[in-house]
Amino acid sequence: MVENGRPRKRFGVVEVTGASMVPTLTNGDQVVVRYGAAVRPGDVVVLRHPFQQDLLVIKRAVERRPGGWWVLGDNPYNETGDSTVYGPVPAELVLATAVLRFRPREEDQRSLRARLSWAASAVRPLLADASASSRLRAR
Repeated sequence: MVENGRPRKRFGVVEVTGASMVPTLTNGDQVVVRYGAAVRPGDVVVLRHPFQQDLLVIKRAVERRPGGWWVLGDNPYNETGDSTVYGPVPAELVLATAVLRFRPREEDQRSLRARLSWAASAVRPLLADASASSRLRAR
């Protein structure tokens, strides 16, 4: 798809599974992503796993290195695959950047207070976080 001589960027929704991006993202969160968007250090990105390309992974793009993007999970206590295991991810495997997080409401949230608390925190923009990028790079 081309619009005004440039590729049109598409949006989609992905569901997070696992704890590698806690506290930014938790298991069950829905994330609005923008396919084809430029990646900047600190962005949360969706990528194809370099060794299992049918598996999609969500991580933080820490920095650009020779060979691609160095990606890490935000959770330092979760040892899931990231660039410490598979090295830099080639740019063509980085599919999308995350724009917005939506946390689904839990079934047991029946009180008005619980629903208001959920409403206040359910939707959050996912902006590039340069400080997270610096912190993760130091690991």
